[in-house]
Amino acid sequence: MITEIVIIKLPPGFTPEQVIANFEKTAVTWGENPDLVRKYYLLDREKGIAGGVYLWKEKAHAEKWHGAEFRKRVKELYGAEPESQFFETPVIVDNVVGEIVKA
Repeated sequence: MITEIVIIKLPPGFTPEQVIANFEKTAVTWGENPDLVRKYYLLDREKGIAGGVYLWKEKAHAEKWHGAEFRKRVKELYGAEPESQFFETPVIVDNVVGEIVKA
């Protein structure tokens, strides 16, 4: 599996309420994504940073869903280009379901 961290530097004046409203608007779409295992929305109010942590089945899925169209949509919603980092995720500890997953 692949973990992708997406960071968006918010423009001045963008409120936490606006960010959270955008999160809520997009959550249903991500919940229907067949290639996404899990997503966490991120917000650092003090630093003016928003983003997400995505757990994908494969890096190709991240690249497929976070291509030019995604980048354009993020810029329209937040006024800034997203930055992505990718990490191989060989072991996952899930305390909610009580299991350790080895990818």
